[in-house]
Amino acid sequence: MLRRSLLLSGLLGWNLDAVAASAITPSAALPRRTLAFPRDHGAHPEFRTEWWYITGHAQAGSGAGAREFGFQVTFFRSRVDTTQGMASAFAAKQLVFAHAAVTDVQGKKLWHDQRMAREGFGVAEARLADAGLRLRDWSLARMRADGTAAGKAPGPAGPDAAWRTQLPSRDFSLDLQFVPTQPLLLQGDHGLSRKGPEPAQASYYYSLPQLAARGGLTLKGQRFEVTGRAWLDHEWSEALLHPEAVGWDWIGMNLFDGSALTAFRLRDKSGAALWDAGSFRAPSGEMHGFSRGEVVFSPQRVWKSPLSQASYPVEWIVRTPADFYTVKPVLDQQEMDSRASTGAIYWEGLSDLFDSNGRHVGRGYLEMTGYAQPMRL
Repeated sequence: MLRRSLLLSGLLGWNLDAVAASAITPSAALPRRTLAFPRDHGAHPEFRTEWWYITGHAQAGSGAGAREFGFQVTFFRSRVDTTQGMASAFAAKQLVFAHAAVTDVQGKKLWHDQRMAREGFGVAEARLADAGLRLRDWSLARMRADGTAAGKAPGPAGPDAAWRTQLPSRDFSLDLQFVPTQPLLLQGDHGLSRKGPEPAQASYYYSLPQLAARGGLTLKGQRFEVTGRAWLDHEWSEALLHPEAVGWDWIGMNLFDGSALTAFRLRDKSGAALWDAGSFRAPSGEMHGFSRGEVVFSPQRVWKSPLSQASYPVEWIVRTPADFYTVKPVLDQQEMDSRASTGAIYWEGLSDLFDSNGRHVGRGYLEMTGYAQPMRL
């Protein structure tokens, strides 16, 4: 979603400063085009920013001994403009970043880790023909029927292929598969998604909600066999941020009846919405896109981080054309500190969704940025 484009632009502020901001020029409006698969599952290195993003919730066991978890896996690719004409194999033309996190609901703790490297030399790659991301020992890829990763010979995976992520880390590890249960969801105008007041602020964007998740989750040496639901976003863009944007609020929710809800807004320094949008897809497959002004985020409760001292509105009423929803976190402390890799502090965590009648109707992820510090634009 938009959050990843903005997050990556802000997170890479250190890199843009280093390679000279003069290389950045305003982008033209992206043309509408027909997304083609499996090719568009793969990387688009001609665009400045791109990300593949999976969030979800899972359960191990049942009854009194059941354990619940949230998880987040994100791979970023960023083109470094000033090195594109260099002949050296050591030139950092594409950078690959990855974030991963696990929310232990019963343990009331967020675990997270991060990686970064330039593409090449067998260390990091983002394949072109189909989804295939690797960063050292972390990976995310669509899988062929024989269990091998797509994007290499003898060809791509089928349209209903499962995605798989493998992420070993010091305190936790993930080995999960995600099987599509619904068709692709093209966000915005058939996959062309506006991200701000100017036409140039746009991206190509699709989602895969209601993924059936299963596999292994290891936490502090204890392995859990888990099942659950997940959401995948893939987005690529050339656009720059609106100069007045300092942060954003976003939700992506899998509803228990099979519906899928996306809603977001960009904020200026006063907290007013610069842009808002989203979508709702019913279990029947009927799609409803939200127009500018139809999504309103109203904060209900604030939590102050002991780490950053930032105050996050962790509970919201989100008004959309589909319904008025209440969003509540399963755990307040789900702040992400990525200063060791990409530089930002932001809140992203597993949350519950309630409809206007107070019924618990879904679960997904809430993300909030620009509260610890304004994004570096």
